[in-house]
Amino acid sequence: MIERKFVAQKTKEFLVQEYIEENLKRVGHSHTKIVKTPLGVKVIIYASRPGLIVGKKGQNIKKLTNAIKKKFDLENPQIEINEVENIGLDAQIIAEMIANSLERYGTSKFKGIGHKTMANVLEAGALGVEILISGKIPSSRAKRWRFYQGYLKKSGDISQEGIKKATTSAQLKSGTVGIQVKIMPPDIQLPDEVKLKEEITEEEEGSEEEKEKKEDAKESGEEKPEKETKKETKEKTEKKAKSKETKKETKQDKKNGNAKK
Repeated sequence: MIERKFVAQKTKEFLVQEYIEENLKRVGHSHTKIVKTPLGVKVIIYASRPGLIVGKKGQNIKKLTNAIKKKFDLENPQIEINEVENIGLDAQIIAEMIANSLERYGTSKFKGIGHKTMANVLEAGALGVEILISGKIPSSRAKRWRFYQGYLKKSGDISQEGIKKATTSAQLKSGTVGIQVKIMPPDIQLPDEVKLKEEITEEEEGSEEEKEKKEDAKESGEEKPEKETKKETKEKTEKKAKSKETKKETKQDKKNGNAKK
């Protein structure tokens, strides 16, 4: 029974998110989070243009809260809107921007739209980006166009969890056009990335004059032992000379003593 409750709760949350996404198309909607609180249910909407979602005097939010409350039987739903800081790294907003520009300018400028959005994403700090536009562009036959630049992981856990993905569609005269966006954010940690730690050496702080004085003192300290060695050599030579003289005197005294005998 507990498992069924969890499944029913998650399906209800998914339906609420899907309903909000459908009603907030082309308004810069990114994603929605649902959090349970003691007062009721809190719905957090992330968007690039929160002013359009709020409306004049909060009319749009009031309509949305009433619709969610009636359709999904939520207890005291409270909607909170947060602004997305970096639009260029949000895949859902980028996909909606491409769809808006295609619906506005048509299929004749789809290459310029793809290259421009790709450059904006890389300027925002992304490591890599891939844009896929599939449909009847520009001819009557369906094709798929790929815009790719930078580094993008295609396999492993990083490609499934780390890379931001989004899909949307644009309604044109020629038919429906599918748009898929993949962005590799700059804060992602790759398994093959190695960082070397630098050894930090502490330098002695002080003015230039103090450093010069220390250097002079070192030089003078190095010169002193040299002078002392010269004195020691002189003393040694003098001692040797005196010892030689004393030896000569003793020898002469011995000779003189023998001669007297």
